[in-house]
Formats: sequence, C-alpha cells, structure tokens
Amino acid sequence: MLVPLYESVYDRLEVGPATSVLGLGCRSGLALLLASGRGAQVAGLEPEAELRELARGRSLQVGAGPRSAAAVPRSAHSLVTVFEQLPGSSDPRRVVAEAARLTLPGGHVVLAAWGPPERCESASVLDVARRMAGRTTARDPFELSTPGALEDLLTGAALRPAGSGRVSCPFAYPDLDSAVRGLLSTGLYEAAAEFSGLPLVAKELEEALHPYLRPDGTVRMENLFRYLIAERPR
Repeated sequence: MLVPLYESVYDRLEVGPATSVLGLGCRSGLALLLASGRGAQVAGLEPEAELRELARGRSLQVGAGPRSAAAVPRSAHSLVTVFEQLPGSSDPRRVVAEAARLTLPGGHVVLAAWGPPERCESASVLDVARRMAGRTTARDPFELSTPGALEDLLTGAALRPAGSGRVSCPFAYPDLDSAVRGLLSTGLYEAAAEFSGLPLVAKELEEALHPYLRPDGTVRMENLFRYLIAERPR
C-alpha cells in the first residue's frame, strides 16, 4: 500500500548504485527490494521475527536490531528510512536518534507518518484499534500527523530538516476478508486483540470497512502520507 511513498522518496533522493540504504523497521522488505532494483546497496532491521524471516526469504540482509552486526555489514549508511516504525511507536524520539546514529555524515534520514486524519479514509478503521484496546495504552497512529510533529522529533538528534512531501497512498484490497487480514497484519491491532479477542476485533473491523466496500466487492480507502527528509551535517 505504501509503494507510492517509497517511490516518491527514492525519486526525490535519486536513490541508485551510489546509495547505501538501511530500512529501520523494514517489515517484510518491500521498500528495500524497490531500492535494490534501482541498484542501491540495501540492508534492514526488523524486530518481529516472522517479518524478518520473510525479508530474508527475499534474499535481503536483515537483522533483529541495531546490534545485529552479522546481518547488517555496514555500520552507517547514506540513507536510513523509517517508513513504518513511527506510527504507534512507544518512543519515536529514540527511533529517530538511532536512525541518526546509523547515518553517514552528509547522509539522509527519511521519516514517514500518516497525514491528517481528515485526509485519510482509513482513520475510522484504525480507530477500532483504540476503541477495543480497553485501558491498554494503544498509541494514536495519527499523533505525528499534526503540523511540525515530525520536525520536532529531530530536536537533539543531530539532524536538520532538508525537505518534505505528501503522497497519496490508497489502501486497496480484492475483497473484505483480505482487507481485514491485511489490516490485522500491520501490528496496530495487537493490543485490541489481546484485550477484546481477535474474533471480535475482526468483526468490528469488517463493520468499519463496509463504507469503503465497492459494488464489485473490492475495498478501497484513499489516504495521505507525509514524509520528512533530514540531513546529518558533515
């Protein structure tokens, strides 16, 4: 669903054979595959074992965390991307500081987050995660969508703003069942599933998705994502 975001960033930064890319929270590695297809050297860090193995199955070098030296041979990179780790992160500032540490002087860090909720049709669907988490602290995936929120994360991280952009990223699924399974796989519903039970969360998700069900049975939600480019000074 985020391919337009990845491609927009890679186009803007002219990612190619001279680029060394590290994906923080790289999930199953799709963004890294796209960068590799442009000739870039790529590696990733992904804390979730199942997603990490999927990425490795794509012949990508992916470690579990910053100390995974054996899996990620380079200690610093010309581009570090944080495409999916910030929304819902318990400590976004720590993530950004880690990204800065892994970036070469003169290199770039890219942070991404949801756009304003009023510009994202998935907002009401994502609200299921909050409503069904009970008293569990489920973080708001839109907390970094307010003006200046991403820029504020650079404070104290030895990074300076170097540009930003907005990208349309429609979430489209072939049917309702695929939409439910796809959204549950994002990890944003884990606290809700633990508190309310997975079957009930899936049922609520299905009801929330009905406004976006098309006559042909497909599901489509229009969304806007924002990215911030930061530079590590030489």
